[in-house]
Amino acid sequence: MSFKPQGIIAAMVTCMHDDESLNTEEIRRQVERHIEAGANGVFCLGTNGEAYILSEEEKITVIKTVVDQVNGRVPVYAGTGMPGTRETIRMSQIAADCGADVLSVISPYFAAISQDELTSHYTVLAKAVDLPIVLYNMPARTGNNLAPDTVAKLSQVDGIVGIKDSSGNFDNMLQYIEKTDSSSFSVLSGNDSLIFWNLLAGGCGGITAVANIYPHVMVSIYQNFKKGDLEAARAAQESIRPIRNCFKYGNPNTITKKATNLAGFPVGPCRAPFCGLSNAAVSAIAETLDADKRRGMN
Repeated sequence: MSFKPQGIIAAMVTCMHDDESLNTEEIRRQVERHIEAGANGVFCLGTNGEAYILSEEEKITVIKTVVDQVNGRVPVYAGTGMPGTRETIRMSQIAADCGADVLSVISPYFAAISQDELTSHYTVLAKAVDLPIVLYNMPARTGNNLAPDTVAKLSQVDGIVGIKDSSGNFDNMLQYIEKTDSSSFSVLSGNDSLIFWNLLAGGCGGITAVANIYPHVMVSIYQNFKKGDLEAARAAQESIRPIRNCFKYGNPNTITKKATNLAGFPVGPCRAPFCGLSNAAVSAIAETLDADKRRGMN
């Protein structure tokens, strides 16, 4: 497959009403916001999209809504990873039927798994579906790390076109870059703080949660880098440090949604029980947003 993931891909939150039901109209508005900012793609049903707590029917609704609103303007990435190979294949085929362009597939989770089993899981999936696959490494949530040598093997499998690394371990991501062919395999940072450094090291960009809060800032990291303005790209990268520091106050998904709401975009709550923030946390987020606004961030 010739598709090459690159640039800034917005890891969209799943917009909800106060009763935690899907808010499809706001999902559509957020799609427009990301495209207007210049995003190179939108990603639904990832960790920030709360895929872990949505029903299958809701997942289908989200994909169809995003695909319809995007209307071919940018690639639509859909998260389809499940603990088992059979269910991952089924969800991936559903996403394809709904019109998704790319599959983002988190590694199997909860149960311990060997590197050989991971290789088999993704290889079988690639043979079963017709869409490009981006591996998704998030060991803090899955309990399993995709080792660099495993990623090197999988990069040779037809249909597997990249990886999103959310390990937060730069050396891990750097080894992905070193052990794969950048002409046919993309290494993307899943950690917002490492996107500029990913690009400098030969990676292809990032799948970013902070784009929900500051879409223009995140896009500018990549756009300035591509123009050769490394100083501006680095400045944009460093500008998100204050909001990234707020992630210490709780579940990153909850922080992202709260910040997006406080920034004036009503994406709604996270689903219980993943929705609790202290008053001190909310105050710190609000103060950070106010300071960022004075600096012109959006």
